[in-house]
Order: sequence, then C-alpha cells, then structure tokens
Amino acid sequence: MTDQTLPAGHPGTNAEAEAGAELAGATATSTGATGLEPAPENVLSNPAAQKKIVNRLRRAQGQLGAVISAVEDGSHCRDVVHQLSAVTKALDRAGFLVISTALRECLDDETEDRAQVDELEKLFLTLA
Repeated sequence: MTDQTLPAGHPGTNAEAEAGAELAGATATSTGATGLEPAPENVLSNPAAQKKIVNRLRRAQGQLGAVISAVEDGSHCRDVVHQLSAVTKALDRAGFLVISTALRECLDDETEDRAQVDELEKLFLTLA
C-alpha cells in the first residue's frame, strides 16, 4: 500500500471515514445523508461495568509491564511467552466484557434495531 491520497468517493475512503467516525463516537450506518448516526449511549458510562473493565485493563497493564521487564532482563523465552499469553487473555476478557455489557444494554432497551445488534455482533467477532 502506498501513501497516495484517494479521490473522494473512492471505496477505500469510505472505510477510513467509518473507522474515524467510530473513533469519534458515531456509528456508521446505511441511513441518513452522511451515512452516520450518533452512537447509542456509551456503555462505559455504567459505573459498575466501567470499574470491572478498568480493573481488567489495569491487570493487563501490570502483566505487560512484567513482560517488558522479562524481555529486558533476558528471561527464558518460555517465561516471556507465558506472560504474553496472560496479557492476551486479560485484554480479551476486557474486550468481551465491553461487548457483553453493550449487548446487555441493547437487550435491556428492548430495541429492535437490527443494525445495532449486527454492529455489536461484528465487534464481538473481531475478538474471536
């Protein structure tokens, strides 16, 4: 891939716009003139869920620090890989918790917004 700028309307620009919109807090959909709608309520605004997610991420952060120290100290590769596995699992669990919280919120609202359910399913599958 080169660093060329794509013309407006090029298929590659739409994916980049959607990714940027998701980072900015909007969900890409097929409705509306711009194709973007505001994202549903932020799942991480739930204090109990936020605390669980942050705790898992902090655990992963500590484990990653241990991996870095192990590499710097010249530890055996088996130990480094074992610690990397722990970091990966901790991050996966945090991601699954984010998605499961979003699904729970979606179901609690009893919405029949199929696009929202499909988007959550896509997010879930990215972790698989």
